[in-house]
Amino acid sequence: MSTPNGNPQQHLDLPISGMSCAACASRIERVLNRMPGVRASVNLATERAQVEIAGDETTATQVVAAIDRAGFAVPLQTLELAIGGMSCAACSTRLEKVLNRLPGVEAAVNLASERATIRYRPGLVSAVGLIAAIEAAGFHGRLADAQSRADERARRIAEQRSELLRFVIAAALTLPLAAQMLTMFAGGEHAHADLLPRWLQLVLATPVQFWIGWRFYEGAWKSLRGGGGNMDVLVALGTSMAYFFSLFVTLSGAPDLHVYFEASAAVITLVLLGKLLEARAKAKTGEAIEALVRLQPRTARVERDGRLIELDASLLIPGDVFIVRPGDSIPVDGEVIDGSSNVNEAMLTGESMPVAKQRGERVFAATANAEGMLRCRATGVGEHTLLAGIIRLVAAAQGSKAPVQRLADRISAVFVPVVCLVALCTLLGWWLYDGAFSTALINAVAVLVIACPCALGLATPTAIMVGSGRGAAAGILIRNAEALERAAEIDVLALDKTGTLTRGEPELAEVVPLAAAADEALQLAAGLEQASEHPLARAILQSAEAAGLHQPAVEDFRAIPGRGVEGRVADRWLQLGAPAAFVDAALPQAVIRRLQNAGKTVVVLGELPAGNRTAAGELPAQAAVALAVLAIADPLRASSPQAVGRLAALGMRLVMLTGDHAATAAAIARASGIDDFRAGILPGDKAAVVNSLKRKGNVVAMVGDGINDAPALAAADVSFAIGAGSDAAIAAADVTLVHSDLNGIADAILLSRATLRKIRQNLFCAFVYNVLGIPLAALGMLNPVIAGAAMALSSVSVVSNSLLLRRWRPQCSPPGGRSGQRLT
Repeated sequence: MSTPNGNPQQHLDLPISGMSCAACASRIERVLNRMPGVRASVNLATERAQVEIAGDETTATQVVAAIDRAGFAVPLQTLELAIGGMSCAACSTRLEKVLNRLPGVEAAVNLASERATIRYRPGLVSAVGLIAAIEAAGFHGRLADAQSRADERARRIAEQRSELLRFVIAAALTLPLAAQMLTMFAGGEHAHADLLPRWLQLVLATPVQFWIGWRFYEGAWKSLRGGGGNMDVLVALGTSMAYFFSLFVTLSGAPDLHVYFEASAAVITLVLLGKLLEARAKAKTGEAIEALVRLQPRTARVERDGRLIELDASLLIPGDVFIVRPGDSIPVDGEVIDGSSNVNEAMLTGESMPVAKQRGERVFAATANAEGMLRCRATGVGEHTLLAGIIRLVAAAQGSKAPVQRLADRISAVFVPVVCLVALCTLLGWWLYDGAFSTALINAVAVLVIACPCALGLATPTAIMVGSGRGAAAGILIRNAEALERAAEIDVLALDKTGTLTRGEPELAEVVPLAAAADEALQLAAGLEQASEHPLARAILQSAEAAGLHQPAVEDFRAIPGRGVEGRVADRWLQLGAPAAFVDAALPQAVIRRLQNAGKTVVVLGELPAGNRTAAGELPAQAAVALAVLAIADPLRASSPQAVGRLAALGMRLVMLTGDHAATAAAIARASGIDDFRAGILPGDKAAVVNSLKRKGNVVAMVGDGINDAPALAAADVSFAIGAGSDAAIAAADVTLVHSDLNGIADAILLSRATLRKIRQNLFCAFVYNVLGIPLAALGMLNPVIAGAAMALSSVSVVSNSLLLRRWRPQCSPPGGRSGQRLT
């Protein structure tokens, strides 16, 4: 589009984050409209800016930068695209460069999964523009969603059948030519004698070269047109040199020169065979995703207008009531509102023992109901189920790139030009040394053929795909490849206490009355805590409900970080918090010490004198009157001591972080087997502890609930979230443990180490293969056909080595769960 005076005009539709009122929208408009050639309109309701740019004085990038400087942001969005047409690591590296040159784009291309994960700024580029850039680079791009995944699977099956047919035809045409190779071993005057007439060799080799092998010419042209080189360039160049030399010799009728039709045809046939085997092996690396997708139920029995009807599960909406009969799979995430049963959640947690479900319990899509009938209310449907979140997480992990891959990427970027130079030097060197052009040619062809960078490109992503898939099957959800790699290097593990070492289900163990009776104190405490979301508050509320105590309303409620809560209940100003918050109150210290030494968390309920409310974060001017001491117990998880022992055996230094009193923390640490702990730490200060551990040169991991410990989780090198009951937990950490057990951390570290071993083995094999193969070919010690077979087998061997990770099993599970043996 252009303006009337012929200047180009661009329209941007930008999402804006950070606006809170109309003044924000007006300020952005003013900032943008001051820029040359810009007309902007900002809508607060839709949180979007419509921007028209006339002329070339202002660019879209400058518009986005102006919004950032104004204190707002154009948020990044993530897009996953399925990529077709890649043949080797050079392809994925080149495509990454093409995408990353686009404004505001961060792209990672995975050769093994044939996926591109792209983070981009809307307005600077669109999905259509990204796909157009991919097409211009000589590849194919499609949006990767549930439907495209099914379409892609069908396309791959059809392509494999087509490739198998082409291979069979190529093999049938090549086998007679392969008989020519027998003369190579005869020696003397019979070496390389023509068993078949040269015209017949030409007839057999031509369709293999230009029909079966056309894919290599097409791929080479697209690669060179995009400014790079790939495996197709090497194969097309090498086989063409052998074919056209043989064609020249045949047409010129030179009997003293050998022909190499068998070499060109055999190389193409063997490369096709290698690609077939590689495709079959790569398909197995993605079985984790396919298995999860197959778990999704198709239909649900839903109550509508008093009738029970069967609907497609994708049509359910939150609030729908559905019935799960014995033996059925649960269609969506929900909450049990009637009935009781046992549910097999092995597909989520890896534990074979069924979980009892009754009213109020949560159920998850694709888990299997056992003997009872459940009536449930839908809470998460479609893309908002836990299973869908796991699928997205595993797909993202499999499509991400590990830091160890960077070296392979740098080598792949220059690999093909260097190989072509080596081949040229080989050709000239042998021609000058031996004087026989045919010998020089065949050695140069061997260099080109054996130097395929496929194995280098598949070494890391195939291991990551299999490793993250095995983790998902064991209830270990890994966010990305970097976390999977980094977990192998952890040497300090910081653990939250509540909900991590302990069950996270605190119970009120004792009420010690002081200035109020026990029931009165419990009633007042429950009234105050009904506005709190803290786990200790739930324990007090549950105890009051069990005792049948009415909860009076609370007013002017507020939380004071690190000291508790306060508010007005029944016209009385109350404060509930740790004993340290009541510095001037008369407290029974001996009772408090007894309870804390028993591992119980102690809180004090106090009444503030009239008119003595404090400002936020300040202590009261006068002493509060202590009404009662409440002791809350959060039992240690049965598996925590075992898990701590396993982690210590792996070389971990464990540090427990808690806001509890030192005596309580010491009791829990002692029962868990942890020597180092930090007590009395405010939630916001846990991140500072993690940073202090990192400054000592440690690789520090943090374990928490994924929400309350978010700052510390973000500060850690690797973060673990215990429990995956919500999308928030999955989104908070690098690794999420579905079965809420610390043994999963040890298993995750072992899986990380096993995966890293496979990556190093693969990279070693890929590097050694080329380091040895190229010199041998250049020295004339490899026939092109042998080189082609070795090249094909190199990729298959790397993928097959990665597939050995499928034998990995968790070493142990929580009590009552399944146990297994880790195989390597």
